[in-house]
Amino acid sequence: MQGWLVNEFGGPEVMYWGALPELRPAAGQLLVRVHASGINFAETRMRAGTYSGQELPFVMGMESAGVVEAVGPGVTGFAIGDRVFGRARGSHATHVLFDAVHALPLPATLDFIEGAAIPVGWLTAWHALYTVARARVGERVLIEAIASSVGSAALQIAKWQGCWVAGTASRDDKCRRGIEAGADATYNYKTKNLPTEVMRDTTGHGIDIGLMTIGEETATALFDSMAAEGRIVMYGSTGGRQVCFSLNIGMRNLQLLAMSISSSARFMPESMKSFRDVALPLFAKKHFTAVVDTVLPMRELVKAHGMVDSRTHYGKVVLVND
Repeated sequence: MQGWLVNEFGGPEVMYWGALPELRPAAGQLLVRVHASGINFAETRMRAGTYSGQELPFVMGMESAGVVEAVGPGVTGFAIGDRVFGRARGSHATHVLFDAVHALPLPATLDFIEGAAIPVGWLTAWHALYTVARARVGERVLIEAIASSVGSAALQIAKWQGCWVAGTASRDDKCRRGIEAGADATYNYKTKNLPTEVMRDTTGHGIDIGLMTIGEETATALFDSMAAEGRIVMYGSTGGRQVCFSLNIGMRNLQLLAMSISSSARFMPESMKSFRDVALPLFAKKHFTAVVDTVLPMRELVKAHGMVDSRTHYGKVVLVND
């Protein structure tokens, strides 16, 4: 088998395609032949050495879709030949090991590219809105970075939940695409005064649920856009990790809710279960659709990282094995 390896941190040039040891599934694992694998912003930080806890060496990739080739001891519900998708470290390769608890059956109506575009972005958005924030009909939701895989997923989830939904982006073309995708309003956070725009569009009410992923660059504007009793769900820091705020947010009774699907004790029993039971049927019926911007051959990972670093894409960049 082969995959994209990193032996030292740095720019895209440190990644190289090379031979890997053959994998054998241990107890609770599946060996999956990778047909497609999604790209995430976090992977550019892993490669650069700025992702907390990342050790060397490692194989790139966090999610994929493919076909089960071997089943480890104790695994039930999956068999050789099954089409699956999910989160699995080392997915930018010809084969990867899935922990069976993180594998999901790929609906017959979805291809491998669609499956590879779902796991990280959609599960993050689902955990944020369905489990943590518990969005309710009629609430106002603001999604930072609406053009990201998490953002484009959160838009569909929040609209399905019956919410008024706005989004932010750093470019006007991404704002336009957000509107085309169903957002009620979008704002270029580089050029617009977010609190002023939000208060105008919500007739002075403000935002009930804010999904914060940019961090330091936009935190103050997001705080100032929130309604009384609003909930801010924090899951990223693409614009800086050190966020400062005034404790007068207590006068508006704002809730700050930090989350990570990798470490949440609620993720497996609540979010994974509800995603299987509720979201998967919606994907199967095409009520939910993963947004795929670009599909590239697996050999073009360096180009894919350039696209993600430049932030020109809307939705997901997906790699496919020949």
